[in-house]
Amino acid sequence: MSAPLIGTHNGHFHADEALAVYLLRMLPAYRDSTLVRTRDPSKLDQCHTVVDVHGKYSANANLFDHHQREFNTTFPGHETKLSSAGLVYMHFGRDIIAQVTGLPKDSEDADVLYNKLYDCFVEAFDANDNGISQYDTARLTKSGIEKRFDDSGYSLASVVNRYNRHYEDDAGKSPEQLQLEEDQRFLKASTFVGEQFFEELQDKWKAWLPARKSVEQSFVERKKYDEQGRIMVLSEGMPWADHLYQLEKASGEPDQNQVLYVLFPESQEADSKWRIRAVSVENAGFTNRKDLPDAWKGVRDEELDKISGVPGCVFVHASGFIGGNKTFDGALQMAQKAVKS
Repeated sequence: MSAPLIGTHNGHFHADEALAVYLLRMLPAYRDSTLVRTRDPSKLDQCHTVVDVHGKYSANANLFDHHQREFNTTFPGHETKLSSAGLVYMHFGRDIIAQVTGLPKDSEDADVLYNKLYDCFVEAFDANDNGISQYDTARLTKSGIEKRFDDSGYSLASVVNRYNRHYEDDAGKSPEQLQLEEDQRFLKASTFVGEQFFEELQDKWKAWLPARKSVEQSFVERKKYDEQGRIMVLSEGMPWADHLYQLEKASGEPDQNQVLYVLFPESQEADSKWRIRAVSVENAGFTNRKDLPDAWKGVRDEELDKISGVPGCVFVHASGFIGGNKTFDGALQMAQKAVKS
């Protein structure tokens, strides 16, 4: 039996259908599927699965368009209206995760990954395609808050848009050849965003998910290093921030007992240097709950030893978000002095 045809629209393409097509092809049933890019209803009717075109959403009929006036479907627990990427992920994401990881589709770990991948990756595709800003831009403008720089070329959506650009001389080319070249650019864009999804899934499965228990144990033990629990020590470098925020919310501890600094070794070698990382304010980028002391910022080695009063210092970044010491005891002293500064 031939693989099921996937249909989407031709012409200018966007990140959401580029991702939707790649997600489908991650499943064995669609791995060898031919992609048909057209707006011709009769040709789309011949496709097994249609994304981002045809004016219909019906999972039973494998139709995943979101442009209908009455469409208002969202991912469970979210308010962002879905795009074709979110629709395909909502219906096939668990199967994709099981296929890639080998986890049982209905397992707790698979469920955690399913929700996390939507939160940290897919939802932004949905918002971008539906014209939903991350912040209320009207309120930002009213408050006089302006961007420090132009980041319009930095997103995955902007990368996909670059694949739309076409500067070749098309003189003498047939409509079929022009369509073929456009389809090839779309497939490059689809591969690009799909590979980013795959890498994000790998990271969340192999690094972020296993870190949960380690961070939880470190959180429980944090008051060994500071009576208010403002210093947390990890046994190794790992993705800790998401887990820390969730643990703090569940703990019911007052804000003054929030973790301010996290310590971890640079490597697993016995004589490894140690890092001290200021905890960022959740969803606030590089804004920290408490920077390392201003007097330490941008200072290194012996000079930093003198200023801090702690031996073995290596550095503190000029922005105050991270520093280092040759030993654990030195890093801990730095953190203990920093919380009181």
